[in-house]
Amino acid sequence: MNLSDTIAAVSTPPGRGGIGIVRISGQNARAIAEQVLRFPEGGALWRPWSASLAKLPDSGGHSVDQVVVTYFAAPRSYTAEDVVEISCHGSPVVLRYALARVCQAGARMAEPGEFTLRAYLRGRIDLPQAEAVRDLIEATTLYQARIAAQQAEGSVSRRLKPVKEPLLELIALLEAGIDFAEDDVSVAPAEEILRRLEPITSAISALIASFAYGKLVHEGFTLAIVGRPNVGKSSLFNRLLEQDRAIVTEIPGTTRDLVSETASLDGIPVKFVDTAGIRRGQDIVESLGIERSYQAMADADLTLVVIDLSTPVTAEDCDLIRHAREQGKSLVAGNKCDLLRQAEIADGLPVSALTGEGLAELRRRLVDSIAPRGRLEQEGGFITSLRHEQLLKESHEALEQARNATTLGIPHEMLLLDLYAALRPIDAITGATTADDILNRIFSTFCIGK
Repeated sequence: MNLSDTIAAVSTPPGRGGIGIVRISGQNARAIAEQVLRFPEGGALWRPWSASLAKLPDSGGHSVDQVVVTYFAAPRSYTAEDVVEISCHGSPVVLRYALARVCQAGARMAEPGEFTLRAYLRGRIDLPQAEAVRDLIEATTLYQARIAAQQAEGSVSRRLKPVKEPLLELIALLEAGIDFAEDDVSVAPAEEILRRLEPITSAISALIASFAYGKLVHEGFTLAIVGRPNVGKSSLFNRLLEQDRAIVTEIPGTTRDLVSETASLDGIPVKFVDTAGIRRGQDIVESLGIERSYQAMADADLTLVVIDLSTPVTAEDCDLIRHAREQGKSLVAGNKCDLLRQAEIADGLPVSALTGEGLAELRRRLVDSIAPRGRLEQEGGFITSLRHEQLLKESHEALEQARNATTLGIPHEMLLLDLYAALRPIDAITGATTADDILNRIFSTFCIGK
């Protein structure tokens, strides 16, 4: 793509609405808008960061729509270029026509993510902030949006700054030591190098570990709810969803097939799967449902085994708990704790789908069973990008090699190779040294108009 072109796109979602926006960015943005629109007597005033009225005429000069034109002057705009936004009424016909007129006047259609790419290339934002813009657009829960907003404001880059600066200082120290090697001046003994490496390595390890929770926030997880018939799985399923999604009756085996629904759990998107009660099938339909229940357990990120506290624990309960633990992460909930108890669970959580008792603690435990958040939520410093995690692992591996080289007394010239290898992935996260193919891969996932 030619970044000197003036680009344009519809920046609002497809469909009908009260407002639709055509965004123009580039050095000819104002001139193109003046060709397309009809301004009041005296022409456009073009006061930066202000709005004015204009009309969008057709080829015969008849008014198609009255629009609001907003002007953002370079470099204090989203793309650091002149940006003009034409706010039309949200008719797809009007928006298509406005965009066609703008392209006829000299603009070209923007590629996916090209507005944000220009913001990055012109230094308005760094690469983690650009990726956070995409995550903010794609957020499905308010918590996801809040985390993406923090990252769009630079939280990831701020966490990397205390890592990169001491690493650069150590590299500079060793480079200076090589320069003075002829004078037999030791500016960096092994103990000093190891002392400087330790906090850098620890900080990167903490960021890598934070991805477990960050991935959970970004992608969510799947929860399979399993148990014997009539233990209250479907009632608990409905309670967690806060809606009557599954049919609930006193007849054992009501649920014959998988019932799934996605909802937010502490701000994290969760796919809840209600399964058929697991017992010896009474007919072929129920047997098929039970087979799918076991498959749902295998596919889920977390299995919630529900038992009935108002009846004694059965061998089927114990087998199901053991099977869930063998499959992966699991949690046990004892339902009907509001009734007279005839069972106890040592490592489970008593709840009542009827009264709601214990549900708040169950919601918290479900999230923490996948990835405990610790202080991450308060710090807002966890990473949510797989790309960032992989690059940090590369950096950590290089730092470990540097530590081993220092212990073995390897010459500083060779040690510097490991330190530069640790620095490059950090620069790739922030975009200081990023290949074009990586940029294309990142920005191609954006919607057109952003």
